[in-house]
Amino acid sequence: MRYALPAGTTFFMTFLVSGVATWRALGMAPSMFGTWMTSWAISWLIAFPTMVIMMPRVRCWLGRIIEDG
Repeated sequence: MRYALPAGTTFFMTFLVSGVATWRALGMAPSMFGTWMTSWAISWLIAFPTMVIMMPRVRCWLGRIIEDG
């Protein structure tokens, strides 16, 4: 579960966000799909390790905030 949740979350989020950003930048150009897939792969390679590193810290910080609140 340690890697499954960050993998699934970043997979779908980067897919959607990179798709919208590519569509906004290029419109429905013939090269849109290829550009989108390249952008998605790059963004996922950045997002996944970031999420693996940050998720436990954020969970801890939120636990402190919620328990103190």
